[in-house]
Amino acid sequence: MLNSPVTLGLIGKNLSHSFSKNYFDKKIAEQHLTNYTYNKYDLASIEEIIDVLNNPTLLGLNVTMPYKQSILPYLNALSEAAQHIGAVNCVSISNGKRIGHNTDYVGFRNSIKPFVDSNHQRALVLGTGGASKAVVYVLQQLGIDYYYVTSSTTKKTANTLFYSEVNDIVINHFKFIINTTPVGMYPSVDELPNIPTQYITTQHLVMDLIYNPEATQLLQHAKQQGAIVLNGLSMLHHQAEEAWKIWHA
Repeated sequence: MLNSPVTLGLIGKNLSHSFSKNYFDKKIAEQHLTNYTYNKYDLASIEEIIDVLNNPTLLGLNVTMPYKQSILPYLNALSEAAQHIGAVNCVSISNGKRIGHNTDYVGFRNSIKPFVDSNHQRALVLGTGGASKAVVYVLQQLGIDYYYVTSSTTKKTANTLFYSEVNDIVINHFKFIINTTPVGMYPSVDELPNIPTQYITTQHLVMDLIYNPEATQLLQHAKQQGAIVLNGLSMLHHQAEEAWKIWHA
């Protein structure tokens, strides 16, 4: 039926920081989709997703930290990009089939496109979670060399540095810095990733995927050093629009 109830939503943990509900509520209102509802599902563990998925009116989900990888066993199939990235931030449901997609990479790619230049051909990616996988997917497509930066409690692999190894030489070598961790996100707005920001220069491009607050401590420090800075709001908008297209394809 044309006006049958339709449910969309966001799953994650500690969702007070998220702007997604406001974004999609506004979109639903603008398109006069009175049968649509967008919910926030704050899950204590990924196992709780079963109750969400059992809703027969569910059309799709956005997925945020920390479930972009742990959601994979609950899906029937993955898009080509999601399969390559190994993380999902969007789920579409059609005829009972749950398909995982990744629209983060579209959002990241479109956000950085106007700013990346010849100075930014080597990137430091802070964090190794689901969001970092989408970032690296784009860096690979653009031919940008990258290293992950991770804590010393994590097993070190190729293309990985510990935070303790990031010094002035590293910062000078990698003039594109992307924070994919929640460090500095509301409500912990005074936190700063453990890198020596005093060595950032006017040649650096620093992006923080966080959009709440608008200017994290990392971006404030980088801006003081004269760097180009970007937060995650543009990426949020681009990936959200891509999700909407997928749900209504």
